[in-house]
Amino acid sequence: MDDEGLVSVVGRVVGDAKAYATAEVTLWRTVASTRGSQAGVAAGMAVGALLIALSALTALLVGAIIALRPVMGPAWATLLVVVVALLLAGLLAKMALTRFKRVTAPLGGEA
Repeated sequence: MDDEGLVSVVGRVVGDAKAYATAEVTLWRTVASTRGSQAGVAAGMAVGALLIALSALTALLVGAIIALRPVMGPAWATLLVVVVALLLAGLLAKMALTRFKRVTAPLGGEA
């Protein structure tokens, strides 16, 4: 093979490598864009589900106050439901904090 042939082959290999790299970048940009938009739709659905769940929880708490009102009066019923709800929220927050500390602890450390 002469030098002209080798230069031509090397030039084609370099050109093919550039074309391959460009195609890969285009592919991954498309994948990222598609997945990003799908993630946005999923996040919107999750927010909608969370709002509906919070509305249901609010209705449950109001229902508990209404059910307890004849027994202990509106103020005491409200106070009881709020205190129980806050205790439950505090317990869940403490459990979450413990898990976050475990997740963020250095490897090999005690949590």
